[in-house]
Amino acid sequence: MKIYTKTGDDGNTGVQGNYRISKSHPRIIAYGTIDEANAALGVALSFPLDDDVKKILTEIQNELFVVGADLSNPNLNDVKNRVSLEMIEKLESLIDKFELELAPLTNFILPGGNSSASHLHYVRTIVRRAETLVVKLSEKDEINSNCIRYLNRLSDLLFVMGRLVNKRNGQEDILWKI
Repeated sequence: MKIYTKTGDDGNTGVQGNYRISKSHPRIIAYGTIDEANAALGVALSFPLDDDVKKILTEIQNELFVVGADLSNPNLNDVKNRVSLEMIEKLESLIDKFELELAPLTNFILPGGNSSASHLHYVRTIVRRAETLVVKLSEKDEINSNCIRYLNRLSDLLFVMGRLVNKRNGQEDILWKI
């Protein structure tokens, strides 16, 4: 099978259910940003990380494919490949677990630290943008609202994991100074 089909040469692309929509449609922009976040996670995984963090990030990459599939399917009656409450609860559980290793936040922190943590903070910003774009899509089309909740929790988890990676590598949080 060839990678190019030429079917998108007119500026339209296919979504699940054999629909064709503009490549500038909010649905395409939203799940394209999910793809960007997934690619950025791939870069984050190329940096030194503890095995538990690598395992979780790889699982998240797989889940981001589910988010993208969910967003690419405008037929909400089709329940295949949908973001579930269990996926969201798993992220919450990971946040709670990792926060036990961290000092409580008493100030805003700047994204940064070592290269591994810095990239997780960068991925977090892409996920935040994706969340905003999914909200925008939800104002135009009906979507699975779990997608928004999942992205919100994922950005929180990536923030916590950025802090965690820094701490495990002896790097203190970089505090925001007024």
